[in-house]
Amino acid sequence: MTRQAASSVRREGGTASVETIAVVPFLLLAALVAAQLIAAGYALWSAGVAARAGARAELLGGDAKRAARRGLPAALRDGAEVGEGDGISVRVAVPRLLPALPPIAV
Repeated sequence: MTRQAASSVRREGGTASVETIAVVPFLLLAALVAAQLIAAGYALWSAGVAARAGARAELLGGDAKRAARRGLPAALRDGAEVGEGDGISVRVAVPRLLPALPPIAV
């Protein structure tokens, strides 16, 4: 290998390291956004399951609000709102991975 070619290979390696370091924050941000979307989907799915449990209890003559609350995972029960009216509605707060994110309820 000639001197010029060896020098060129060393410079390329340094450039690749810098590019890798520059990309890491964006990859971390993408992972954080994906995890937050998963948490929102989990909250939405859990609220739907709890609403079905409450509707089932109401149909059978039981306490719909209690059944809906018990249908929620323990982490989502605090602050959950269960409403009766034209059916059963359940509203829960989406868990936030960063405290700076605005509160979202589904």
